[in-house]
Amino acid sequence: MATINISPSKVARIIIRARELHAKTGRWDTPADDAEADSILEARPSDATEDELRSYIADLNSDEQAALVAIMWIGRETFTADDLGEAIETARNERTSPTEDYLLGIPLLSDYLTSGLEALGYDPEAQIDVHLR
Repeated sequence: MATINISPSKVARIIIRARELHAKTGRWDTPADDAEADSILEARPSDATEDELRSYIADLNSDEQAALVAIMWIGRETFTADDLGEAIETARNERTSPTEDYLLGIPLLSDYLTSGLEALGYDPEAQIDVHLR
């Protein structure tokens, strides 16, 4: 089996940020609701979560970006864990847009990355816990 060219810790950091980003939502409360508490999850133009995640992915080297896409594909079941090498090569060869644009366009990104790491034998929640301490 091929090895991943990105540390599970880096993938965990992306999972955390993707969860934060996709937890954001439009304003749903009414004037009578406690808007202050709900505003934490409200997406705003000045919110830096997407910019930080986009920048972090863009700063990965090309091998790390290809591995990240491959992990997502494995989590999405486009490839199996046994096909990791093929998935990485496909990610390299079929790249047509910046990796960060491609990945941030996938609403279930954090779920797919989590499933992909699990399929490859890693414990993503343990990696995530390290970042949240």
